[in-house]
Amino acid sequence: MTINDKTEKPDINWPVTLVLGLTFLAAVTIVPWYGIVYGFSGWAWVFFAVLLVASGIGIGSGYHRLWSHRAYEAHWIMRLYLAIVGGMAIQNSILVWCIRHRFHHRDVDNNDKDPYSIGRGFWFAHVGWMLRDYESGKLDWSVVPDLERDRIVAWQHKYYWPLVLVTNIAVPLLLGWVVNDVWGVFLLAGILRLVISHHVTFFINSLAHMWGSRPYTDENSARDNWVLAIVTYGEGYHNFHHLFQSDYRNGIRWWQYDINKWFISTCAWIGLANNLKRTPDFKIQRARLAMVFKRAQAKIDGSVENPRWRELFETEYAQFKQTIAEWQQLQMDRMQQSRQKLVDAIDQSALTARYRELEWELKMQRKRVMMLTAQYVG
Repeated sequence: MTINDKTEKPDINWPVTLVLGLTFLAAVTIVPWYGIVYGFSGWAWVFFAVLLVASGIGIGSGYHRLWSHRAYEAHWIMRLYLAIVGGMAIQNSILVWCIRHRFHHRDVDNNDKDPYSIGRGFWFAHVGWMLRDYESGKLDWSVVPDLERDRIVAWQHKYYWPLVLVTNIAVPLLLGWVVNDVWGVFLLAGILRLVISHHVTFFINSLAHMWGSRPYTDENSARDNWVLAIVTYGEGYHNFHHLFQSDYRNGIRWWQYDINKWFISTCAWIGLANNLKRTPDFKIQRARLAMVFKRAQAKIDGSVENPRWRELFETEYAQFKQTIAEWQQLQMDRMQQSRQKLVDAIDQSALTARYRELEWELKMQRKRVMMLTAQYVG
């Protein structure tokens, strides 16, 4: 069935519907009732916070950036930890989650192929896509051959439900027993934590494709939103991510809130992660300036003819293309020298310096074009 099929709806996915529905119902009824009648201990709130962040990192740093996008490599200890706490979020196994996410990136906004296309509405992208067996959500194992060879991923897939039961029932009950607050810890660190973890992730599929800015590309619906970044451990810088999905960061500036970025960097510092992929700053600046030019052109086309502004704009755009061409030539020169083993320390230093100069030129040009647009077009 596709989005165009109007005659019948696909079958309800009862396991998912019951898990999402019953846990949500408990979170909005039993949890507040227990809090009002009995109150929650300080330990219950501590375990709630710790397990909430752990499961969020398991999804963001593990399921998403490590396994879906191969943005870095991790020691088996780190991979095992991420597989366990990621599974605690009850968002399916790594294999299943990554299949759908890779299709989401490949076919983003295609209502027939994107498993959670925002084009089918907020509700569908947020949670509706899981409640029925839609054709767009069918699993195609051909996109995860790399993950099928990962022993930890295969182990987690095989024992997914036992892990879910242990981490979501046994662990909260055990922690509650240790601090003499079994039901308080279970309701906060088990039920409420799970529901919040679910919808925090779901916000990326829904709100992050509706609410925010698109500074890097407008070829898809993904947005950057610092508010969403705070509640999603850094995943809210989604416009950047959809254009540069192999980057281990979503918030690329040091001050941008991205817990997953900091977690991965810390793990790399202590030797548990390596080969952290970063998009060259030149490509980032090129994307941002290209968007500035695109929006400036739209304003020109929609405004009264201004010869002076058009001349300045064309001059700036010619310089932009020249900078891109020079950067591409530097790339070719470096590759050629590397093949011939001619790169010495001096040559490498000169190439790096010129790269930095080109990055700076793009950054300054973006500011200049934005000022010109505001001055001549408004």
